[in-house]
Amino acid sequence: MPFQFYYGLWYIDAAYVAVIIAAIFSLVMSFRVKSTFSKYSAVRLPSGMTGAEAARRVLDSHGLRDVRIERVSGDLTDHFDPRTNVIRLSDSVYGASTAAAVGVAAHEAGHAVQHSRHYFPLKIRNAMVPITNIGSRLSTPLILLGIVFSSSGSHFIGIAYLGIALFSLSVLFQLLTLPTEFNASKRAITSLRESGMLSGSELTASKKVLSAAAMTYVAATAVAITQFLRLLSIVSRRDRR
Repeated sequence: MPFQFYYGLWYIDAAYVAVIIAAIFSLVMSFRVKSTFSKYSAVRLPSGMTGAEAARRVLDSHGLRDVRIERVSGDLTDHFDPRTNVIRLSDSVYGASTAAAVGVAAHEAGHAVQHSRHYFPLKIRNAMVPITNIGSRLSTPLILLGIVFSSSGSHFIGIAYLGIALFSLSVLFQLLTLPTEFNASKRAITSLRESGMLSGSELTASKKVLSAAAMTYVAATAVAITQFLRLLSIVSRRDRR
């Protein structure tokens, strides 16, 4: 699988170039979500509703009164933990009365709703966590071992391909993350609009924050895919020698 081409006397590895482009894209999206969140954190809500209160209202509207909401330290460290049935909101979201905070809080509540409704992509993604963690730890050592000792026997290149297969689990995990995150944001915006918690420019601000956050997951998926192709290219070239 030759992911390379020549331009004059210059050798260009297309897979490596793709990895660099994806990494730059990821950095840009990371900066964008932070700047967007900061921008709309300045949009104060006349109602005075905080992120924690918004999440509680979304949860209660879906009958999820058993889901707890806790504060967690850090910035944009918000998440829903399905193991403990707890939403953890960061300092900049939990007690903040802004369009950005309410949007993020409602998004995490959206994950809790997904969990209660057995949303299929989330269910499969959560089930993959243990094996994906194992695969991510073993993939690189196996790939390196297979490449370094490939000249000693064909079975070593098979070890490298096993490492590639394990790495592909991370790619699949990222692909399943995309519909999960987009769906949680859709649920959040729908809840905020239909409940009347946000409207007009406030709702638009929340949408922009969640859209920026979603693009970071798109970028992470692009990085995972290009890294997979790069590793596959390296092992394939070694296999053909």
